[in-house]
Amino acid sequence: MRYSVFNQFQKHKTAQHNTKDLTMKKTLFFVALATALGFNNAQAVDWNWKGDIRYRYESGLKDDNVNTTDDHSRDRHRMRVRFGVYPWINEELSAGLQLSTGGTEPTSRNETFDDLFAADDVYLNEAFIDYHPMFLNGNVNLLLGKRDIAKTLIVEKDLVWDGDLTFEGITLQYGKDSDGNEKDGLSAVAGYYVIDENSSVTTLEKDAYIVAAEASYKGTVSDLGYRLGAGYYDFVNLDGYSASTTSVTKPTAAQFTPYDFNIVEFFGNVGGDITETVPWKLYAQYAFNTAKQSDYPAILDEDERNAFLVGLKIGKAKNPGQLEGSAEYVSIGKYAVAPITDSDRNGGSFTNLEGFKIGAVYHLVQNMTIGATYYNFDYKNKDLVSVADSDDRQHLLQADVVVKF
Repeated sequence: MRYSVFNQFQKHKTAQHNTKDLTMKKTLFFVALATALGFNNAQAVDWNWKGDIRYRYESGLKDDNVNTTDDHSRDRHRMRVRFGVYPWINEELSAGLQLSTGGTEPTSRNETFDDLFAADDVYLNEAFIDYHPMFLNGNVNLLLGKRDIAKTLIVEKDLVWDGDLTFEGITLQYGKDSDGNEKDGLSAVAGYYVIDENSSVTTLEKDAYIVAAEASYKGTVSDLGYRLGAGYYDFVNLDGYSASTTSVTKPTAAQFTPYDFNIVEFFGNVGGDITETVPWKLYAQYAFNTAKQSDYPAILDEDERNAFLVGLKIGKAKNPGQLEGSAEYVSIGKYAVAPITDSDRNGGSFTNLEGFKIGAVYHLVQNMTIGATYYNFDYKNKDLVSVADSDDRQHLLQADVVVKF
């Protein structure tokens, strides 16, 4: 019987491996084809191949504050791989294409080591066109497609958006370069991003989407650099969102609906130099959900609309031998932001949390860094969780090795 069960398992894993292998071959074929066609027709000036590999050891512990029970950690080894090409086609046109590990979770590109050494899937993480007309002096970008959140919007930290998100839709930018970095002076972004497409033919079609608008100003005063900005994010037709999953880190339809999010965000930073090679930066974010109580009946406590993050970073691990460290305090009300904020805090609860995060990164050799991050979080409003969870405090330790190329 043991042999029969194991044999069936092996057949299942072989079929799964073959499916993954076929998917990988198809993906690489189309990437190679697009590259070949690009060389023949687009005559790109600079292809800009970029990638990174991150190996992570992660240990999470949920402390239930009960002396009579044992607390056990969950330990995982994980990998994130991203590889892409960002061709500069001409002075008015560029594009991007990136593949990555990951899965169905919008807030993670990690691949956990399991499934008996089977080959891992690769997904399309970015695919966009960037048109920046010269009659506007290259100050305006029209982005079409799917791109990294920090290069699409103006992002301070991860209070509102998880860093692994790649928004899908249309973006109009002013004051950002083609790499998504803000120039000195005024920057502004407006965008339309599709959450879900409602294909029902029996009910009124209402696609769920986000409308975003942001503005910021980046400048200097004496020896200090600063940035101040604000944003507004309107989540529309969430009652049409139909996501469903068993994952604890992917938001479900129940976490979105029948809710409404009309988020106002204020953000900023100020920084300078301690020495010629050791900079410092103080940063902060504040977000508030302005949705009407009639559209979000669960909001009975106004404090649950609020979220804030404050942090300090010292140093910058840009070159070998350099070290950087950071510390943050975060508080997020239950209904303050949508469940696509950082998924590492508080065991992936997204909201209704408060606690701190500390981290350090050391640049060991050229293009390679090592780092560690510690999270210590608890539920902010214990009346909104079960009695069994109300005393739980989440501890998470992540140790990373990152190579960029």
